[in-house]
Amino acid sequence: MNQVPFKGVIAYPVTPFDNNENIDIPLFKKQLERLITSGSHGIAPLGSTGVMPYLNDTEKEALAEATMQQVAGRVPTLVGVSNLTTERTVYHAQFAEKAGATAVMIIPMSYWKLTDDEIVKHYDTVASKISIPIMAYNNPATGGVDMSPALLKRLLEIPNVTMIKESTGDIQRMHYLRKELGEGVAFFNGSNPLALSAFSAGAKGWCTAAPNLIPELNIALYDAVQENDLEKAQRIFYKQVDLLKFIVAKGLPRSIKAGLDILGVGGGGFKSPLKPLGENEIAELDRILSSIQSELAV
Repeated sequence: MNQVPFKGVIAYPVTPFDNNENIDIPLFKKQLERLITSGSHGIAPLGSTGVMPYLNDTEKEALAEATMQQVAGRVPTLVGVSNLTTERTVYHAQFAEKAGATAVMIIPMSYWKLTDDEIVKHYDTVASKISIPIMAYNNPATGGVDMSPALLKRLLEIPNVTMIKESTGDIQRMHYLRKELGEGVAFFNGSNPLALSAFSAGAKGWCTAAPNLIPELNIALYDAVQENDLEKAQRIFYKQVDLLKFIVAKGLPRSIKAGLDILGVGGGGFKSPLKPLGENEIAELDRILSSIQSELAV
């Protein structure tokens, strides 16, 4: 087992629906192909961008299988398998592994506030039931749980838990992880506006939905960091920062789907209660994307 099979830009696809709120698998595969051919280093279906909590088991399984079929081993895959209960998380993790996922990502979803011991037991149980790596996902804004660096350190003692996705938006948290856990810790940035800062703090990769819209800039930023060219990395980051802020502020599924529509790819519909961006927001996104395209054309 490759303990840390990811690096670079890990792209998050949306989940497109048709007018009857059924998943549009052909469109999903088309969107996946764009992410792969544009240079993404990994594909991560069933994340926040893919509205995983809104999907039933059948839909999750269909998306996992469609991803493996389309990716066909060209890049590693990271499948979101989180659920409120350990039993269902184990079920989805095992399904993802059987489907061919490289690794799974788990966020400790909570209605009641979970204790650290409960979270550790949750991850340990899932890890014991699969043989592929696990990325522990910390995003208190969506999961309702903020996993402290001390807790994350405990999770990394579980053999299969080999990676951390940090999405609190606190750059000091990343520096602390690097300092306390050492240079070998594999943590990934999940906060789009912190992309450059996170790489500077030692992030191994960037988990983002932005490659659906601006893959050239996302990958160029990572390449500049690998070349240790800070000035170039800054220039590239500044070109995309307005879009990164916009997609976070307006909601990833809404903004990415609107952007795919603007680009002529097609973003697909939504599953209720989610709704698309308003006209003014779409116009703003169009202006941002047009500005970026103008700069890239120079």
